[in-house]
Amino acid sequence: MLARRLVQPLFQPIVQLSSRAVVGMEALARGPAGTDVEFPDRLFAAARAAGRLGELDLLCSERALECALAAVQPPPLLFVNAEPGVLDQPLSPRLIELVSGGLPFREVLEFTERALPAVPGSMLRIAGLAQQWGTGLALDDVGVDPMSLAFLPILEPEVIKLDMSLLRSPDSAHTRAVCAVVRPEAQRTGAVVIAEGIETEDDLITARRLGADWGQGWLFGRPGPIDHGGRRYDAAAARMLRKPRPGFHEPAGTPFEVAAGHAPVAAADATSIAAAMARLRDTVAAHDTAVVVMSCPDARLPVDAMSLQELAGRARSVIVLDRPIADEFAALVIGPGYGYALCARSSNVLELLTLDELPAVAAVARVLLNRHS
Repeated sequence: MLARRLVQPLFQPIVQLSSRAVVGMEALARGPAGTDVEFPDRLFAAARAAGRLGELDLLCSERALECALAAVQPPPLLFVNAEPGVLDQPLSPRLIELVSGGLPFREVLEFTERALPAVPGSMLRIAGLAQQWGTGLALDDVGVDPMSLAFLPILEPEVIKLDMSLLRSPDSAHTRAVCAVVRPEAQRTGAVVIAEGIETEDDLITARRLGADWGQGWLFGRPGPIDHGGRRYDAAAARMLRKPRPGFHEPAGTPFEVAAGHAPVAAADATSIAAAMARLRDTVAAHDTAVVVMSCPDARLPVDAMSLQELAGRARSVIVLDRPIADEFAALVIGPGYGYALCARSSNVLELLTLDELPAVAAVARVLLNRHS
């Protein structure tokens, strides 16, 4: 199947909820029709079992772009999924040829929330490359796992896709909590919110109540060939997304240098660093969704080892850099709608910075995660 490139994607429309105009298509992978691997669950399971998951994922992306390019009328936006387990693999020559040659539509690369804790460094590197090519970013399945909300301000995607489970339980405490994070983040960054799984008119009303701008689901069309039904697209759709920001996901400088752009630098000692660590531990203790990211160099900085162990023991997830920054200690906690960071540097004097504004904490997180394998 791989050798003969037998992946044949289907496409599902994405519409603007207020007008129902089709703004783009999402490519959905399919294996050869009538075989055991026709549908994506079995297709990707078979590739994983055979050790060929990376090749399949690249082929699915290639075929999605090839089919869209061959369409009688290409969509303004093409949404393509990325498999999180293989984000650290090199891109294929064919895929690079397609995306770097200039597309007549804007591609939107979808990261599922599983990519965030699994391969955050690779995710940011792929995001940075995508933005250089003009490709947009979408965070998929938002609401299934609280960790997706923790990483939302780090990725700052152009599109936030609400999982269909939120649409099925719009008045649950969980749905309200998710929307309470997504709405202000979308307003702050200009992201477009998409609701998935819209099957009825009532679903459409609910989706708009949850804050969705666009939607997809059987109400607007089932997956099919890209030219099915002679669809008419809203030609202005691509301009509705935020423009690419090359360099945003791979910022220059160290964590301390980036933090210094958001807060004043203060002289430090063991007491002030211990107080900042206590604030960090208290933030983690107050939430069961906390993600901690740390860079711990070999340099002699007055950071208590027991404090680090206690911090790590309380967090939902801990990421420790395998390439720490010399003469700098950095630790941050980030979660749905909150964040706190401290950065200490030892040069001629000991200096300390603390941050409690979420966008600033996310900026430091991007620097740290880019140094993580």
